[in-house]
Amino acid sequence: MSDDDFDFTQPQDRAKALPPVAPVTPLAPFKPANSKYYDAAVADKFFRESGKAEQFTAGTTLFVEGEKSGKQGLFGKRVIHRMYYLTGGEVGLTANGKPLDAIKPGEVVGEMAVISEIPGTTNASSRSATATAKTNVSAFSLDGVEAQAGLSRMPDFALMLMSVMFERLRFVAARLAMRKVAKTPGATEAMVTFNNEMLKTLESHLERATVLRFEPGSAIMREGDAGTTMYVILSGKVAVSIKGSFVEMAGKGATIGEMALVDQSARAATATAKTECKLLALNRNTLIALVKAEPAIGMALMRSMAERLRNMNALLNT
Repeated sequence: MSDDDFDFTQPQDRAKALPPVAPVTPLAPFKPANSKYYDAAVADKFFRESGKAEQFTAGTTLFVEGEKSGKQGLFGKRVIHRMYYLTGGEVGLTANGKPLDAIKPGEVVGEMAVISEIPGTTNASSRSATATAKTNVSAFSLDGVEAQAGLSRMPDFALMLMSVMFERLRFVAARLAMRKVAKTPGATEAMVTFNNEMLKTLESHLERATVLRFEPGSAIMREGDAGTTMYVILSGKVAVSIKGSFVEMAGKGATIGEMALVDQSARAATATAKTECKLLALNRNTLIALVKAEPAIGMALMRSMAERLRNMNALLNT
């Protein structure tokens, strides 16, 4: 996935209609609680049912900026990122020694690093900030394996968190659209959300699913239309455009249309078959059932959104 991926964005002229979101500054962390889609009750239930109870004394460091997951050196410990839901106390976030934000009861912190290292992935993720207990803190924590297992019981947590990330993506994309910068020519490859093994899993769970075929030049979805379906590309290439400008080429294993499906908003982009295409169509109820039966599907979708958000935030802050 490249920094030029603007697959799911709001048109520039709708930027003022976007819901209030925390201001984007060069070091600002992504804070789910700032979103209108964040539901503390859903997060509370998810973490209590699937997580581990934690207690931290004032001054304790929960995680450190720049720390990567995985084995730390030849004889070092293995770092496994955890995300935290606070039930008491306050956690301060800093980056480059400067204060960024305060996390309070009912809020989640550290989820981006965990989502990025979900089970089955090999790329190490790193922390973008340091989290330190400002007071005595009580919390529930989850690593990627625990989070994935929890989705089988509460698939709505994945949809809630994806909606939060989608809102942030739309906001950042609108900010980028208002910049007067030259367009970069050439194709941008969409991130592959589902590998071959996961595509087989999808198809095995959806024996009666709708498989659509499109000839080159056919419109798959149009910007501004109501979105009730997302698509998984089984074969072929799909060109994605916004306001008539080509922004991305999506191939096998990529997904299109998931933002409108999850947060029930209008389509943010137009998708056109570049070659002969075979797409798997999923509606909202089917997606929820899939995440419940195969939590790895929900985690893969969240990871894809987390990568988009990281890349676009990085582009905004350059």
